[in-house]
Amino acid sequence: MLATALPREPLALTNTVQPYDWGATDAIPALLGVDPDGGPQAELWLGAHTSAPSRTSVDGAEVRLDELVRSAPEATLGPAVAGRFGARLPYLLKVLAAGKALSLQVHPSAEQAREGFAQENAEGIPPGPQRSFHDDQHKPEMLVALTQFEGLTGFRSPRTILDLLDGLRGPLVDEVRETLLQDRGHDGMRAAFHALVSARGRASCAEDIADTVAAVAERLAAGSPFARADQTVLDLAVQHPGDPGAIASLMLNRVSLEPGEAVFTPAGEVHAYLSGLGVEIMANSDNVLRAGLTTKRVDEPALLRCASFAPRRPEGPVVTASGGRGQVHTYRVPAEEFALTAADVDPAEAITLPAAGPRIVLCLDGRLELAVGEGGSTVLGQGASVLVPHEAGALTVAGSGHAVCAWVPGADA
Repeated sequence: MLATALPREPLALTNTVQPYDWGATDAIPALLGVDPDGGPQAELWLGAHTSAPSRTSVDGAEVRLDELVRSAPEATLGPAVAGRFGARLPYLLKVLAAGKALSLQVHPSAEQAREGFAQENAEGIPPGPQRSFHDDQHKPEMLVALTQFEGLTGFRSPRTILDLLDGLRGPLVDEVRETLLQDRGHDGMRAAFHALVSARGRASCAEDIADTVAAVAERLAAGSPFARADQTVLDLAVQHPGDPGAIASLMLNRVSLEPGEAVFTPAGEVHAYLSGLGVEIMANSDNVLRAGLTTKRVDEPALLRCASFAPRRPEGPVVTASGGRGQVHTYRVPAEEFALTAADVDPAEAITLPAAGPRIVLCLDGRLELAVGEGGSTVLGQGASVLVPHEAGALTVAGSGHAVCAWVPGADA
């Protein structure tokens, strides 16, 4: 428990950088104003997930954010958020810097997460990389691009997949083609995807993939009508030699986001980010089920069990603009745990941010001044972040720069 009452002011955060091997080497150091160390720096975590919680200082003592929320849930979260989610911050905010492709992955639903977490606990699997389910929460997520951002998300239609496979050679694509010709429904899509991702165990897998990749390269050189999809296969084959995920990319929608554009990934959506810098917000979970394009744990059976195989176009959030010149954009998706507001701040107008609940504010560039309900203010430079507790009240930002604010819908109920 905290020795004193929680201050009604923004609390400066110290955050963890995750050095996953797909991370860019310079983007997150540039944001934080530090020198790159030469290694990958993939994700900056801002939040209270128990595996890498942010830290702050209260009454001169350092405290983990998850412990702070548990010790003072109504002061940090507010009664509405604490009533819905208990003594836990419901979202996790990240800055994601992809230097190469992330894993081919899916996130479980809430029910699947509870069942998977309980099963691995019953099996005695300790916390760590050998687990597929790190907690009992679902993980819908949204990414807002800060630079041009590339990804794969959701299945193409069977007809489009067959068009993309037409003329390509190799036993794997032959199997996928025959499967979809026999059944273009959910079962056929599942069986076709399974045929690809399960091939990694075969002795001939690398040779079969090389045959198809060579055919893709020949088609691209000849003036392919599917140039972007073909180039994606070639890029993934270089990054992950012998991985059938490179060919599986032909089954997924290719997405390009310009800065400020966003994509929403619900539970069950098979996806893989490819490159770029973005702000990502999600339910407070680290459950990722992988089927390829990774050096981490692959759990193909769990992914197949939790994935949706219905063709689906990529989904964006509902975006609303506010401010005197439309410089404030709020992103909302069908997830009760989170929303995100992005603000282009200039000296001409102070911007009002969400006034209730737990808010995390990150300064992306410039120099910003946060003011809270009781008149206190905090200056944020580039890369600095704060938790604004519910009890701090109303929140405005002034100055010059760009900021993002994570918040919980309905916190003022």
